[in-house]
Amino acid sequence: MYKKIILPFLFLFDPEKVHNFTFLFFKISLNLPFIGFFIEKIYSVKNNKLERKLFGLDFKNPVGLAAGFDKNAKLYKELSRFGFGFVEIGTVTPQPQQGNPKKRLFRLTNDQGIINRMGFNNDGMAKIALRLKKNKNILIGGNIGKNKNTPNTQAVNDYLLCFNHLYDFVDYFAVNVSSPNTPNLRELQNTNFLRVILDSLNKENLKKSKTKPILIKISPDLSKENLLEIVDLAISLKIDGIIATNTTINRDNLTSKNINESGGLSGKPLANKSNEVIRFISDKSNGKIPIIGVGGIHSAKDAIDKIKAGADLVQIYTGFIYEGPSLIKSINKALTSLN
Repeated sequence: MYKKIILPFLFLFDPEKVHNFTFLFFKISLNLPFIGFFIEKIYSVKNNKLERKLFGLDFKNPVGLAAGFDKNAKLYKELSRFGFGFVEIGTVTPQPQQGNPKKRLFRLTNDQGIINRMGFNNDGMAKIALRLKKNKNILIGGNIGKNKNTPNTQAVNDYLLCFNHLYDFVDYFAVNVSSPNTPNLRELQNTNFLRVILDSLNKENLKKSKTKPILIKISPDLSKENLLEIVDLAISLKIDGIIATNTTINRDNLTSKNINESGGLSGKPLANKSNEVIRFISDKSNGKIPIIGVGGIHSAKDAIDKIKAGADLVQIYTGFIYEGPSLIKSINKALTSLN
């Protein structure tokens, strides 16, 4: 029903407007008496075989919602009812920002992808922290970044501000240095910048009564040399994990009409590239670095391919849009048969 009726109807309208409408619909409908409970019963798969323990956290299943969908932590409770094992909110910056000018979100229907150049539009760490205070039992990742007008030489300050402000309200941190939609942000993947950011976050983390896991979210467009440098840095600084990968600026072998739009590409075209990065990290680290695999998961097989490549957990975003909430259930059901 979703792919035959609901999706074609939604795709008649502007993607960002549909996203906002869907948020409102979920917010209202999933809080109606019995509706949220009914949805949870339909889509959730509860099985001990799905449970994962990673960087000191207990995941009820390995399928998460990637950052970018619930940027402002407005819907994590409702979205968790679809069976996600965890939800990553953000990207969060210290100060609120509008993001890039609209139109900034484009469907690539023929390729089952999306191009976005949102530009870290979010309500800022203060408002988002207030919403996260209401969380009771949902495992939350906090994806953090820098404001657009903060120079890279001072970026570490923005990451530290977000880390401290969200510390009490998230279970792990994802350090986003790989979005293509904030000017020069990807330069922070250079190990000179990255070492300063991660080392500073580690030191701040050690000041807390209990440390929180810190992960890096990296680009699929890095060279093998750059990837190896990041792997070595992550091991030397004892970083808890790597999220592989963010969106790509590559446009090879696409057939949709919007392929010339600038921004980051997600969805099916990213699947193989993401898998290659996951496999490289796993091989070069000898499996020492936990990996969250994201990029191009549109089926249970896609998720299993990521796990076979070396991912410990997976996240979906574009696949959730194209395939609907049944995707989470199908992945979890398939994973129970693997164990």
